[in-house]
Amino acid sequence: MWKLTRPHNKHDKLVRDNLLDLEDHHLVRPELVREDQRQVWVLTKRGHGEAKQLLEPKGIRVSALREKKYDPVTGKLLGASYDDHAAAVTSTAAALHVAGIGHRLGFQTEIAHRLGNGYVQRADLVVRAPEAGVPVLLLEIDRRSEDAHDLVVKLRRYWEWGRLLPKDADKSRADLVRSRPDAIERLVGHDERLWRRVYPPTGREGLVPLAFVFADTTEAKVDNAVAVLEEAGRRYWAPRRYESLYEKAITARDYRQAVPVVVTTLEQLMEHGAGAAVWRRLGRKGEQTLTDALDNPDGHDLYRAQEARADAQDKERRAAQREAERPVCTRCGRKFTDERWEEITVHRTAVRAGDKSVCGPCRADDVARQEAAAEAARLAAATPEPEDDQEPDRGRGWFRRRT
Repeated sequence: MWKLTRPHNKHDKLVRDNLLDLEDHHLVRPELVREDQRQVWVLTKRGHGEAKQLLEPKGIRVSALREKKYDPVTGKLLGASYDDHAAAVTSTAAALHVAGIGHRLGFQTEIAHRLGNGYVQRADLVVRAPEAGVPVLLLEIDRRSEDAHDLVVKLRRYWEWGRLLPKDADKSRADLVRSRPDAIERLVGHDERLWRRVYPPTGREGLVPLAFVFADTTEAKVDNAVAVLEEAGRRYWAPRRYESLYEKAITARDYRQAVPVVVTTLEQLMEHGAGAAVWRRLGRKGEQTLTDALDNPDGHDLYRAQEARADAQDKERRAAQREAERPVCTRCGRKFTDERWEEITVHRTAVRAGDKSVCGPCRADDVARQEAAAEAARLAAATPEPEDDQEPDRGRGWFRRRT
């Protein structure tokens, strides 16, 4: 709590004094002392009720009330492994908050995501930090108390939840999704899905991003868990190839139906800070900052650039090929214009195209000669020839001039 509420204070005296004051008013109580001698404090029933009244109007969910449990033999107050898990969740939130990723009221714990079969998948922590480039991030804190394949199941459930339609979805749309397995991917955008009713746009391709934070474990166990997630969970986090006419020219990947998954350890967060390059994206090598790990430099923006470049190159290639195939006039040696080329190849105009081996100007000369010859022939046909035994008309005044 000290790290989350007063991240820049070197000492926790102020928080401790406030907790003691709240304890005097029976609003909080210490539940146990951790190995580092720090106490874990929880709300009492009275404090829980007041917190609900204070926070719930602002949309902040309060965790379930922690009842006191005592050993029936010794009467000692019992703690549970949940407390260590809760402490890890709080420490993760504190590390994010210190790095400027999320306001302290922008964190929520144990957020339910109800699947179509009625199962509820609860996220350990949900962070909303749009000012830090992370509009929403779901976090699962694993102290390696779960098998690695259980983490794959969690990933699958978040993927399934991201594909659900809201209950008030259009009936024809819902029927289409039920009848066609690929309809949700091909025909239903993210704006029409349930998850957009719960969370804002992520600003990136894909579903709501998910982070696995491993705590209190060994490097070997973390590597094993990550390997299992990458292999067994590939269907849920891995991008696909784009369907394109220029498949060989497209190296970009389609992340639109994938869950972006990043992993780190609580030890790295505490040592280097959540803003450092301590996050690894499944499918990539090396560690990055959180925003870099969530970004898709080989995603849709690259696809549009490669598609445009490939389309331009294809147009250039087809234009060059057309120029190479363009006919040349056998008379003057000039290349055919597009109009003349079309004239000799289209059936409705080819019958009147004349000599198909000559270009437009030469064809125009042929037409001009033909028209001139036809006009001369018409004029010749219109003038009658004089008869041999008939003297031509001399015209008036011819006799007088002779006399």
